[in-house]
Amino acid sequence: MKPLDAPDIHHLRAAEGWLELGNHIEANAELENIVPALRSHPAVLELRWEIYAKESNWDACRDVAAAITKQAPSNVGGWIHFAYSTRRAAGGGLQAAHEILSSVADKFPEEPTVAYNLACYQSQLGNLPDAWKWLERAFDIGDPKHLKLLALDDKDLEPLWLDIAEI
Repeated sequence: MKPLDAPDIHHLRAAEGWLELGNHIEANAELENIVPALRSHPAVLELRWEIYAKESNWDACRDVAAAITKQAPSNVGGWIHFAYSTRRAAGGGLQAAHEILSSVADKFPEEPTVAYNLACYQSQLGNLPDAWKWLERAFDIGDPKHLKLLALDDKDLEPLWLDIAEI
């Protein structure tokens, strides 16, 4: 999809600024200034997802992320958001989130966040050997020191903390 033009790009940037300042209400109001036909642009949807996430409105986040994956299926962030939101949305859950992300894992073999999140989902589902495989994959393709610190503070991976501490 082509980039947004003025004045819509200015509204998008202003919304980003408001969100960085911690004001998701003003950020949302700024997005409403974008012409209606362009409110479904992936960049607008991405920011809309962040606004809804600040509100913990996971049902809306799931819907927005689903729209991102349809419009920009090669955008890994859309798939990560879709799974993350689905885990927390009504009628979602861990298994649904896992299914979403595992269905596209082969499309993004070099994205450590996909492998890391799949490790989290598998861990919480009680599939510790599979969780460990995904976590090792994340370590292999990402920054292992950073990911180890992240993992040792992530409650989703608590069942693996002793093993993680040993590496």
